[in-house]
Amino acid sequence: MSRSWLLILLCCIPVCSGQGIESIFSQEYEIQTVLRIEGALAAAQGDLAIIPKQAANEISASAATMPFSNRELQSEKAIVQHRMVALLNAWGRTLSPMAREYIHYGATTVDIYDTALILQLLAASDILDRQMCQLGQALISLSSAHKNTIMVGRTLGQHALPITFGKKMSTWLGENARHRQRLDQISTRLRRSAILKGAVGSYLGLGPKAMKLEKLFSQKLGLSTPYASDWHANRDLIAEYALFLALVSKTWGHLGSELFLLQSTDIGETVEYRPASSVGSSTMPHKINPSKSEALIQASRSIPRLAEVVLDDVINIFERDNTSRPNKVLADISIASSKQLAITHSLLRKLIVRPQMMLKNLNRTRQLIMAQRLTFALAKKLGKTTANDKIRHITRTALAQDIDLRTAFLNSELRDQITLQQLDELLDPTTYLGLAAEQVEAVITEVRAGQASPCT
Repeated sequence: MSRSWLLILLCCIPVCSGQGIESIFSQEYEIQTVLRIEGALAAAQGDLAIIPKQAANEISASAATMPFSNRELQSEKAIVQHRMVALLNAWGRTLSPMAREYIHYGATTVDIYDTALILQLLAASDILDRQMCQLGQALISLSSAHKNTIMVGRTLGQHALPITFGKKMSTWLGENARHRQRLDQISTRLRRSAILKGAVGSYLGLGPKAMKLEKLFSQKLGLSTPYASDWHANRDLIAEYALFLALVSKTWGHLGSELFLLQSTDIGETVEYRPASSVGSSTMPHKINPSKSEALIQASRSIPRLAEVVLDDVINIFERDNTSRPNKVLADISIASSKQLAITHSLLRKLIVRPQMMLKNLNRTRQLIMAQRLTFALAKKLGKTTANDKIRHITRTALAQDIDLRTAFLNSELRDQITLQQLDELLDPTTYLGLAAEQVEAVITEVRAGQASPCT
């Protein structure tokens, strides 16, 4: 499947809503994909004179249509109890007697369905990448708009130093960009994973031109030169895809957890947008529950569990165990991941940020958050270790006496070390943000530079 074909297929899918992935793993899509693979196989065999050109042309032309009904296919499957044989029988009845002899010529079922899975994962990856690209745009907007919006930087649940909300959001922007790079690398390996190696992976049944056939077959599907090794029983390629989605789910579970906490009544620095008609509780009218944030957390728990099932499939039996059963799990994890990305995008796009509450919370420690800056200013006169010890003592006094840092400092032996004007300047958190704004701009520049093209 070429990238241009994928773009045509996906151009009208509303990826921001999370729709689209489901259709890729539908029975109809799988059948059409299998037909396309069989058509590419016949076309390649015709080019290499493995089967008559006339038969190859008829088979590949028929494969481009839906030559039989789903009802016919299901009726045949009920008889033969084999999905590939049922498909070949139903399809074969629509072909000429000559062409019928050459469909699925020398191939084995697992190769066809392995290749179909690869095409499905590539199509799903394209949608997931577009969703992550759009997520990146939402994060760029938030990061840029709030690069100077001051808030508390917390470590181990405690107020630590001032940061900006834009700086906080830029961390996920950078992580999202790294995920897109990872997905591109995984897709590169998937594009090398068309497989046509026969029942035990040594090309038996495919003839002396089998290696050339496999390369041409892959080319006709719009894929890269296939791996020489037989990967059917070595499922690392498939497991890597699933484990990648597990990692992505943790990113948005982390963001969901952060926004869940920031929306709590005791912090209140962000609010998850909800329509006016929404109800937070059946008995507590005042509640505005963070349902999307909660959904991201839950997805970050369930998606990795699905990935574990796919990971277990890496331990396989001999050369050609039947490894198609985990395909349902791959469909489920792809759909769940797309939905999580859609929820994240919806949450961020309409997130309500409350700068005044951020500033209010920043002042809750009554300037104690500025103790580091005061220490560094005094270190020039007293030395770093001495200044640190004395300011620590002053902060403990402030806490014990329930007073602000300014008062505690003025009551201490250090009051004559700096002027009142210098003290007030040092205790102003809005002027102690390090390079937060510059950092946000640097992250945005880096992410944009790494984008091959705008989101589509």
